[in-house]
Amino acid sequence: MVEQLLKDLFFAFWFFGPAGLANVLAFGSGKAKMLRQFSYPVDCYLKFRGKRILGSHKTVRGFVVGTIAAILAVNLQIFLYQNLAWMRAVLPIDYNVVNPIILGFLLGFGALAGDAIKSFFKRQAGIQPGVSWVPFDQIDFILGGIIFSWFYLQLTLVQYMLILFMWIIIHPLISFLGYVLKLKRKPI
Repeated sequence: MVEQLLKDLFFAFWFFGPAGLANVLAFGSGKAKMLRQFSYPVDCYLKFRGKRILGSHKTVRGFVVGTIAAILAVNLQIFLYQNLAWMRAVLPIDYNVVNPIILGFLLGFGALAGDAIKSFFKRQAGIQPGVSWVPFDQIDFILGGIIFSWFYLQLTLVQYMLILFMWIIIHPLISFLGYVLKLKRKPI
């Protein structure tokens, strides 16, 4: 039973890792000086009810970098799955039949779309960028990645619950690490 729980937790981390990476690198891409020229906002400066739809923090650059990172991560996962026998024994999905472009796109773009949708409601509620909005800032990318990837690959309810649980814990840890590394102004 403990062994199965460990396998399930590993799978939750493994499967959703590309979405988590997309979320981190979309944010981190703004720190790369050579990419700053591509910081055009996704909302094209449009407003709804007098407020920006998403704000300047949701950029084309972030969506492109995050989505490409997720696609590359799924490619790496498939390579590791094909070359490490123990992974084939542990993972409940046959990664030999997974299309890395489709799954990577859906996980990466889905995570960023979830974050963008939350940003719309955050702007409409008058909450400034960078101000924590618990629990929505912690679950937005998770729900987006789950919903988008579901159209390609359906997991069990238990697997989705473990993904949600695990990544709710991982997200603030990564945020705090970003703060310690002076990439973020606030710890969470």
